[in-house]
Amino acid sequence: MIQHKDHFHGSDLEKIEQFYGIKKESITSFSANVNPLGISPALRKTLAERIDAITAYPDRDYVSLRTCIADYVGTDLENIIVGNGTTELISLFIQAEHPKKAIVIGPSYSEYEREIALGGGTTLYYPLREEDGFKLHTADFISHLKDDIDLLVLCNPNNPTSTCISSKSMRLILDACMQHGIYVMADETYVEFAEQMERITSVPLTHYYNNLVILRGTSKFFAAPGLRLGYAITGNRDLIKTINTRKNPWTINSLAAIAGEIMFRDEDYIYRTKQLISSERRRMYELFSARDDFKVYEPSGNFMLVKILRQELTSQDLFDRAIRRGMMIRDCSTFPFLDDKFIRFCFMEPAMNDKLAACILEA
Repeated sequence: MIQHKDHFHGSDLEKIEQFYGIKKESITSFSANVNPLGISPALRKTLAERIDAITAYPDRDYVSLRTCIADYVGTDLENIIVGNGTTELISLFIQAEHPKKAIVIGPSYSEYEREIALGGGTTLYYPLREEDGFKLHTADFISHLKDDIDLLVLCNPNNPTSTCISSKSMRLILDACMQHGIYVMADETYVEFAEQMERITSVPLTHYYNNLVILRGTSKFFAAPGLRLGYAITGNRDLIKTINTRKNPWTINSLAAIAGEIMFRDEDYIYRTKQLISSERRRMYELFSARDDFKVYEPSGNFMLVKILRQELTSQDLFDRAIRRGMMIRDCSTFPFLDDKFIRFCFMEPAMNDKLAACILEA
């Protein structure tokens, strides 16, 4: 197992407050990758009116919520599983499949490896190459797939590189995985932020491949990490049945279930989010691309990976500089295959993006 160093996560504002003596309320987190618009206005306006829902148990099968999600993603109700955040769903999937050997495309989110290890499995990493802009070389990757691998885990768009795999490439990967008996778990946490999302998402492929499960949640795009509402999409009904027999009932509370339905139907909020991120992603990428002391990798998500080319400057230096000005970025030295020359930050409102850029790019 790759050893992961200690670091400040985007949710560790209390630790930041204690370590740096900065009030957490005054910190703008460019590390958490959360929608800068905040929660859906429709949710803010109407959820309090539904407070009486907590006087009754939720529907054990969450039919209304799952129907809403199915409409939102474009699939059938029977293909949706809901859970207490994607973390619970990852755990349930690992418990159901019991992979002895998994391959993860990295650098990536460490929770995959942790859950695989808890299930008694081992994890191999296929590293994305910096010389390829951290984009997956599909043919080379497929050549590394073997019969002794049980599970492939990928994040699309990937965290922290913000690169993506097209649905066309995913078809090739899924075909190869079928031949080797490999199940594929695709984390699409950030896909809703992507330009031309329909060219990236694998949801339509669940109608043709029964070795695919897709994970999504409401923490990032809908700015609601505290709801702990996640969902999975798969066309494998046997897998759904297995997971449902292992799931505890009512892992989503009544208000979270109602909130989900409100958010997924707030079309104006969804549109404004996509427009803002698209505009700021393009602007920030061009701004940093114009510099010869930083290297940027073309982003597909709502965040960007940046390499520091100044010899005397490290990711910890920039983290310290930014946090002392009330802005938290991600020091990426803790990710496998990255070092202390890489940082990641998400896109916020234009004025805050300008403030962060001025901080990072100053001489």
